[in-house]
Amino acid sequence: VQLQACGGGSVQAGGSLKLSCKASGMILSTFIGSRMGWYRQAPGKQRELVAELTSSGSSNYQDSVKGRFTISKNNGKRTVYLQMNSLEPDDTAVYYCNIEVGSRGYWGQGTLVTVSS
Repeated sequence: VQLQACGGGSVQAGGSLKLSCKASGMILSTFIGSRMGWYRQAPGKQRELVAELTSSGSSNYQDSVKGRFTISKNNGKRTVYLQMNSLEPDDTAVYYCNIEVGSRGYWGQGTLVTVSS
């Protein structure tokens, strides 16, 4: 399984970005039934969970992004997305996608999001 993340960039506060993470080497049924998440790591800070899609299809968000970020997926494209609106400077970080298959987690390479005030 390989995850390819993209969509990061530099935006001003209040702007929007949409991150994508495409999974390869994963059969459709496994993709559908897997837990998926977006994490971020800001300079000098630990990696933290931003949003997740559980294997049952429910979504959960870190309090700081509720109402601004939306996680979704396209099963046919084996791609998970993170729509980020009303971006704030504190959202600046490297964003990583993660997919759990059974007890094993797979990580994308990270995509940098920079939000300027």
